[in-house]
Amino acid sequence: MDTRLLSARLYSGSMSPGGGPWQFTAPIQPAQASSLVAAFNGGFVMNVAGGGYYTQGRVVDPLVNGAASFVIYSNGAVNIGAWGSDVSMTPTVTDVRQNLVPLVANGAPTAAASNPNWASWGATIGGVENQWRSGVGITSDGALLYVTGPQLSPLQLAQLLVQAGAVRGMQMDINPDWTVMATYNPAPGTLASPANGSKLLASTVQGPWTFFESWWPRDFITMSSRVG
Repeated sequence: MDTRLLSARLYSGSMSPGGGPWQFTAPIQPAQASSLVAAFNGGFVMNVAGGGYYTQGRVVDPLVNGAASFVIYSNGAVNIGAWGSDVSMTPTVTDVRQNLVPLVANGAPTAAASNPNWASWGATIGGVENQWRSGVGITSDGALLYVTGPQLSPLQLAQLLVQAGAVRGMQMDINPDWTVMATYNPAPGTLASPANGSKLLASTVQGPWTFFESWWPRDFITMSSRVG
């Protein structure tokens, strides 16, 4: 995703991070649907995320040095990296979503990605390593990557991000109920909606309707056109 053409926004949920009400939360409203291009899942619920959450001028959960961080700036640009080294707080930071530790650094899987203690990357349905996982990465020229798929180990997820060109990357949510990316292609002059949305993978449980449901409890990220 070309962040010169697309602007990111963090939507907060009643479950993650909790503590609302929020200005931006499900369902996506018509004012935002007018430029919506894509949306994808956020990270773990905060008591197992191993990091913090900052949005709308509030520290919801304290930010953790070294934690893998998805950072959004006031111009809608995005960066990903370890908090306190690759990325840090500046006056232009509007959102920080942390989740575990970096999965990709310097264009390669981190040592943690191949840790034999794979459970450090989250509890899975059925207690198996290879499970639905999602991740995000940033390329050397600032493009944003999203990856999801079934039967993935943490290392395989890292390798997919690297193959796509990520220089830094992080795991987001896992397990079949939570991983999803949808894109939207409305006719000119109309709004993005479930009817004109498509799943990145047909086999994901959630889909383009998910982010338009008022009951959806999790945080997510949208990408919107910068061109009206």
